[in-house]
Amino acid sequence: MNPPIIALSQISKTYGLGDTLVHALDQVDLTLTAGEYGAVIGTSGSGKSTLMNVVGCLDRPSLGQYHLDGVAVADLDDLALAQVRNRKIGFIFQQFHLLPQLTALDNVILPMIYGNVPKLERQARAKAALERVGLGNRLGNRPNQLSGGQQQRVAIARAIVNEPVLLLADEPTGALDSHTTQEVLAIFDELHHSGITILVVTHETEVAQRADRIITFRDGKILSDVFTVKEAGAVPHGLGL
Repeated sequence: MNPPIIALSQISKTYGLGDTLVHALDQVDLTLTAGEYGAVIGTSGSGKSTLMNVVGCLDRPSLGQYHLDGVAVADLDDLALAQVRNRKIGFIFQQFHLLPQLTALDNVILPMIYGNVPKLERQARAKAALERVGLGNRLGNRPNQLSGGQQQRVAIARAIVNEPVLLLADEPTGALDSHTTQEVLAIFDELHHSGITILVVTHETEVAQRADRIITFRDGKILSDVFTVKEAGAVPHGLGL
């Protein structure tokens, strides 16, 4: 059996005090093993965004234990937590979060600078990551010279360039049209097929159904956790990456 990448045990996150107390997460148990492709779905206020923040080490739980690739991250100080976040998690966001003054290549290089990757190696790895998502001919373009779908591809390349154990995507297609959404989801299929562990947080059923497992949240709790049914012998829809 594959080792757990995400292991949440009795995770709770509360905000406020007294009558204003809100249980954003309420004693959540969740495990995602290496190579799994999971999707977290739920309406606004269901707890899925709070879960993303906790899993991504962007916020700490109020109670419970979280192990990321075997590391008890709740016990780490802020510096150690930032180092684990940079080394073990690749983030993809709805609004891309690319630096407008940097080229596609330099945007992808950025997390490797924080990770102390040698300069010559940065260039090669960033170029390879952009080629992997079909942007080998756009290395010198800045974000305003790219379409929304191309910007999200740059963001995906940036997320995978440090070879993280977990790819965490928060509404990755929320700013894209339907055609571009399918192109981005095809890249996710290819990344999953190569063995990368993926967790997508979304409110779109179409996006969630591309995963192998759909985890539905309501009122800070897991309402259901089901595996999707794939056709026998089916292969991911890809771009030949």
